[in-house]
Amino acid sequence: MKKTKLFLLTVLALVLCIPAFADEGRIIPFEQLPDAAKTLLKTYFADKTPLIVKVDWDEYEVIYQSGEKVEFDLSGNWKEVNCRTYAVPAALVPEQIKAVVKTQYQDAAIVKLKKGALGYDVKLISRIELEFNRDFVIVDIDIDD
Repeated sequence: MKKTKLFLLTVLALVLCIPAFADEGRIIPFEQLPDAAKTLLKTYFADKTPLIVKVDWDEYEVIYQSGEKVEFDLSGNWKEVNCRTYAVPAALVPEQIKAVVKTQYQDAAIVKLKKGALGYDVKLISRIELEFNRDFVIVDIDIDD
C-alpha cells in the first residue's frame, strides 16, 4: 500500500511539474511566420536582420541582432514591440497614445509598446512606464529602475 501511494504521489508530482519544463519555444525559419507578422516586419524592420524566430504554444517571437524584439499572437497580430533604444514605428502607436505622450512628455520616444486585453503598456526612452486602459486613459505611471 505504501508503495502504491508513493508511486501515485511521484506520478502526480511529475504531472504537475511538466508545464515548468515544457518547450520554451522552438526556432523556426522566418518564412513560417504568419503573413501578417511577415508583412509588419518587412514594413517596419526591413533594414534589420532577424537573429532568432521562435514559436511557443501561444506566440511567435522575433529577436533582431540589434536587440529589438517583436512578439505576435498565433494569427500574426503584434502583441509587443520593444525597440530598446529608439522609437517604436509611429504607425503602430495608437493616435490617442501619441497625443498623450506629445503633450505630457515633450515628445519622448516610445521605445516599448505592449498591447493586452485591458489596454496598452508603454515605455518611454526616459524609462517612464505608462499603462493605458482600453479607453486610452492613463491608469498607472511608474519609473523603470
